[in-house]
Amino acid sequence: MSQTIFTNARLIDPDAGTDTLGALLVENGRIKEIETQVTENEGKLFTAVNSDTVVQVDCKGKCLAPGIVDIGVKVGEPGERHKESYGTAGQAAAAGGVTTIVTRPDTHPPIDTPEQLDFIRRRAAEECRVNVLPMAALTKGRAGREMTEIGFLMDAGAVAFTDCDHVVIDTKVLSRAMTYARSLGALIIGHPQDPGLSQGAAATSGKFASLRGLPSVSPMAERMGLDRDIGMVEMTGARYHADQITAARALPTLERAKANGFDVTAGTSMHHLTLNEMDVADYRTFFKVKPPLRSEDDRKAIVEAVRSGLIDIIGSFHTPQDEESKRLPFEEAASGAVGLETMLTVLLRLYHAEEMTLPTLFRALSLNPAKRLGLDCGRLSAGAPADLVLFDADKPVILDRFKLRSKSKNTPFDGARLQGKVLGTWVAGDRVYEA
Repeated sequence: MSQTIFTNARLIDPDAGTDTLGALLVENGRIKEIETQVTENEGKLFTAVNSDTVVQVDCKGKCLAPGIVDIGVKVGEPGERHKESYGTAGQAAAAGGVTTIVTRPDTHPPIDTPEQLDFIRRRAAEECRVNVLPMAALTKGRAGREMTEIGFLMDAGAVAFTDCDHVVIDTKVLSRAMTYARSLGALIIGHPQDPGLSQGAAATSGKFASLRGLPSVSPMAERMGLDRDIGMVEMTGARYHADQITAARALPTLERAKANGFDVTAGTSMHHLTLNEMDVADYRTFFKVKPPLRSEDDRKAIVEAVRSGLIDIIGSFHTPQDEESKRLPFEEAASGAVGLETMLTVLLRLYHAEEMTLPTLFRALSLNPAKRLGLDCGRLSAGAPADLVLFDADKPVILDRFKLRSKSKNTPFDGARLQGKVLGTWVAGDRVYEA
């Protein structure tokens, strides 16, 4: 029987919404007991634990929270292993406090057959030090013409189905896929964008894009895409998750869908919560993401939507790109940024700016994504897996992209002065990272 006790910890419990001093006991990979200290004089916790056999971790008043569940991570295998492998992705995740990565199927070739999914699961089991849950493509080749074998892919381990940023244009194909998914209880993840309006766009329309001469797209493209998808949910009754809501104009549609009782959730990205369109500055391609960065008013609206619970989940949308695909003119450069290792540190900006409490932040990082996927992790409660992250929320950090564990170094936060550092990460009670 293996036991680990975390003492003198600042326990961040997203389920209870609390931030308290206490201790936590782990036994055989699961949380066995939690005690909190209301005052400093309550005495030593877990006095019945045999201190000679238990591993003791003195957290020294630092934050202990459930490990992050990151939905929408791009790993380069198969086809682009030079950008990211399961080995390097696992190292980056562990160093960032991410204990479960949910991988995207937009690989080369796409993950659209049980055989390919089995390959991914075996590679992840061999190479990755954190939990890996694969998603599969919704249509064959992500081409939007014929749905995949959803039932067989679920049997092979797919936790959700998405064509990522290849929006299914043919509504008849989408309705058939969503109807079939509903009969199996499968989760559909959509990318709410009108594909016609957003094609070729590199920035959000407005004064900034006009001054820079960048091809742009109105935030209404997101609203229109979400309207279409919610209409399909109403017609089919499917379980649906919008991967990234980034514009204030899309929020009323999401609010109505939830008020109508549809099985709908939504996510947003770390970049759209912490950056705005002005950060592109003089065509800095590391700030080119998809959807493009929005206005500051949009950013504030999305922060408020996460805080209120209207937006359920925050993800890194980790998209590794090599130097050759980023060192191009802005409109030709590849979209995306890495985020597995930097997400928690970057999002602590919201905590230090008093825009979000730590329990609220971890509700969107850990609890809600776990609940949406039917996992028992993402919480600090007896019986839950001991997937944990220990971090110092106040530690000053200057981010150096060349020290990142990802193969690709395309982070927009290179050189940024941040506060927050991951000190340790545990998966099923085993330490997989130590600062």
